[in-house]
Amino acid sequence: MHLSGVWVAPSPAPTDRCVRCPLQHRGRRRASCRRYAVGERPVTGTYAGRVPVSSAVVSRVALANLVANGLIVVTGGAVRLTGSGLGCPTWPECTDGSIRPTAELAGHGLIEFGNRLLTFVVAAVAIATVVVVWRSARRELRKWAVGSFLGIPAQALLGGVTVLTGLNPWTVAAHFLVSMVLVAVATTLWLRSREPGVGQLLVRRPFALLVAGIAVAVAAVQVLGTVVTGSGPHSGDPEAGRTGLDPELMSQLHADVVFLLIGLTVALLVALYATDSPGRVRRAARDLLVVQLAQGVIGYVQYFTDLPVVLVLLHMAGAVLITAYTARLVWSVRGPASEVPVDAPADAFASAR
Repeated sequence: MHLSGVWVAPSPAPTDRCVRCPLQHRGRRRASCRRYAVGERPVTGTYAGRVPVSSAVVSRVALANLVANGLIVVTGGAVRLTGSGLGCPTWPECTDGSIRPTAELAGHGLIEFGNRLLTFVVAAVAIATVVVVWRSARRELRKWAVGSFLGIPAQALLGGVTVLTGLNPWTVAAHFLVSMVLVAVATTLWLRSREPGVGQLLVRRPFALLVAGIAVAVAAVQVLGTVVTGSGPHSGDPEAGRTGLDPELMSQLHADVVFLLIGLTVALLVALYATDSPGRVRRAARDLLVVQLAQGVIGYVQYFTDLPVVLVLLHMAGAVLITAYTARLVWSVRGPASEVPVDAPADAFASAR
């Protein structure tokens, strides 16, 4: 209708259900549904009346959290490979009576102390992640953000136990494996922040079970990899103990499980293409296979060249990528909670390559 010569568009007729979200109107504005369609829930409760943090900001901070968790694994590997694991021989102080390394500890003390300082950076990013997620409308992401944060003090305590036990190979292994869990959690948080919630299963149930089997195989590979590390050289300190297991036997067992993992991934990829499954799942399986093959090549080369430091460090970085790409595969089998076709949303890892 016209009021004073100004055209006022008529209000849309209310409907029983929002166009792009499963929320009933019940007095809510339709703008709530539009926010839901782009990945934000209607603003209610504690943050009603306050502008929420956008999904784009949440995604960027979640990506920084992922990078930080992956980076500290690599720097931790550098500490071990340079023999600096006991560069600070006590914990939480570096030496008795000093939180900083002394001149007597030389370069090893600086390397270990630097890695400890990096933990505070990771913690700061994790706290920022919790804050932006809590101030956003994405309530379903809160458990992932909190889990990512709680892993930091747990890792700090486990790192302290590792130092106080003289780099016991089993505590070193646990320290690394917890890092892999945090990488998987951070990856899932980032990927989920890019889509409006978790939707329906996109593949047949046998394929979903195969994906779960691949995730279990990856976990087994990571565990056996730490056992191989604990049985061989590069202990982190000349005085550090070893597991006492046969390194050659452990390496063979580790390689056998790697072959099983690659076989499962190839089988999944063939089945996905044979059944014309969604592109996001095919890409996730394909990229994981590429990373697995590259990691396998590095593993074999380092084994037959007596474990040079550079290749061992690359192998550790590869373990981070294997974990992240496996988490991506698990994420990919469910579509976003929207009416957008499953192939339409930006594929995070593909766009980053």
